[in-house]
Amino acid sequence: MQSFTSIGGAQMASKEEELIERLMRENEEFKKAKQVHAELARQLDELEKKPFLTPQDELDIKILKKKKLTYKDQMEKILMQYR
Repeated sequence: MQSFTSIGGAQMASKEEELIERLMRENEEFKKAKQVHAELARQLDELEKKPFLTPQDELDIKILKKKKLTYKDQMEKILMQYR
């Protein structure tokens, strides 16, 4: 079995990246999910940078993580259709 860091793994990663780039151009649902996922990740990073988290911040982080995972799952389902 090849490890992901082997040449075969690098080729797989490259094909995956090519597929993602193609879907970003051709599939509006994928493009929107990826954009929302990226925005949620940005919001999450901002919240997690705070030196002190309020209870509301902690709740917001949990909500953002769940939403982000939902969009990641959506992207994965679309990717599976094209693999």
